Amino acid sequence: MLDKFKKLSFLYKPYVLGVLTIGYIVGELGHYLIGVTSKQTARELIYGDISCQLNSTSFKLSELPVECSSVETEEECMLVEKDGVPYCEWNYNGLGLDYQLLAGPSFIAVFTVAGVILGIAADKYNRVRMLFVCTLIFSIAIILQGSVTEYWQMVVLRMVMALGESGCNPLATGIMSDIFDESKRALVMAIFNWGIYGGYGIAFPVGRYITKLNLFDLSWRICYYGAGVLGLILAILTGVTLKEPKRLTIGEESSGQDEKISIWQVLKQPRIILIIIAASIRHCGGMTFAYNCDLYYTSYFPDVDLGWWLFIVTVGIGGIGIVVGGVVSDKIVAKMGIRSRVAVLAISQLIAAPFAFGSVYFEPLWAMITLGISYFFAEMWFGIVFACLVEIVPMGVRSTTVGIFLFVMNNVGGNLPILVDPVAKVIGYRESISIFYAGFYLISTVLFFITIFWMEGPKKTETSPTTPRRDSAPRDYGHDNNTFSTADETNLATLRANGHTNYGIRNENSRL
Repeated sequence: MLDKFKKLSFLYKPYVLGVLTIGYIVGELGHYLIGVTSKQTARELIYGDISCQLNSTSFKLSELPVECSSVETEEECMLVEKDGVPYCEWNYNGLGLDYQLLAGPSFIAVFTVAGVILGIAADKYNRVRMLFVCTLIFSIAIILQGSVTEYWQMVVLRMVMALGESGCNPLATGIMSDIFDESKRALVMAIFNWGIYGGYGIAFPVGRYITKLNLFDLSWRICYYGAGVLGLILAILTGVTLKEPKRLTIGEESSGQDEKISIWQVLKQPRIILIIIAASIRHCGGMTFAYNCDLYYTSYFPDVDLGWWLFIVTVGIGGIGIVVGGVVSDKIVAKMGIRSRVAVLAISQLIAAPFAFGSVYFEPLWAMITLGISYFFAEMWFGIVFACLVEIVPMGVRSTTVGIFLFVMNNVGGNLPILVDPVAKVIGYRESISIFYAGFYLISTVLFFITIFWMEGPKKTETSPTTPRRDSAPRDYGHDNNTFSTADETNLATLRANGHTNYGIRNENSRL
């Protein structure tokens, strides 16, 4: 029986990656469901803006004499009709400052602070046990969100969910960096961090179509119940089947520097500062689209169902982009060093930015085409940026650094989208999204390019092949012993040269 288990041991690494990734997907599904179910949630919990909207009639937008969104008062909204049939309704639309606070800051406020604390703890304690507890917490919080009856209850439970989910990335990143070697690290990080986009993409069909099915008369609530139960299963698998790996030195740590370094020495490095700022700006672009995508397309194209298209683009095309980015990064890092990973980041975001603009300004068909192209290149970034981070940070502060990185990135990138609403009221919803979404892609591109110059290039070998050797004997040891020569060893060499054989060397170990 033991022999059979040993033969299957090669499956353990992909199994760990699978459990961690699916657990992350479930957590992110719970995170982003509010963006898809917000209209139904707002009407039950009473929050956000009220506006004139197209009701459930069969009229198409092109057939309407007056667009519902152009009507500003309830009285006018109720009078709008076509062929004697009213087609507008005055109701909660799921948008507004209440929604932005619910989707972003209420989650981010806890997520970022707890992430730093759990990152510090991960460098000292058992990461697998901590991850089990974190998965259990966010799963229970997701289930309870399906039972809320007040807006404040949803806010509190999203904060609890954030507490649990905050540990997933730093804990899982530490575990995977100790399991997988450099040749696969960016790909592994990319697959794991695809969990964000996997959960976000799956939220579209789950939030739209499962809600419409109204199973057991639970409407949007069944989505949260299902996601939470799946999370509980993943928590059990994490706690029972995973084991804590041995902590290893990786990347630049393996160069032989053994002295301990403080977290502040790490964080004050220009390359760390630049990569944090660049990632924060890029994250803002992604979060702006994530929080507003479904509501934006529903508002501008209410008679076009884009739910499955958004799912295919975010999960399918975005997932392919993530894997391609990881593979490309891993293939060229041996030739160009860690610098190559940042180069891939900068180039991919530069290509993605113009197509991101197209996804906002084009009609549905071309919007989805340009969104797909944008996602293919844009989503290369997340796994690569974490691979860069763990390779330039010492083992002793690795999870702490990831936690602080997430703290800054999520506070900036997660909270800046709250400005979409006030800016939209001045220049328009579409224009506001284009600035904070595609515009921030461009800004991050510039910052990633600058970061390249602070990264190491290809590793140099210790000796050149043309360098003459002192002797012809095969060198099968790891250190040049001349570095550790003592006075006695020098005298020994001199005696040998003079033909002496009786050296009388003192044994230093006799003191012990």
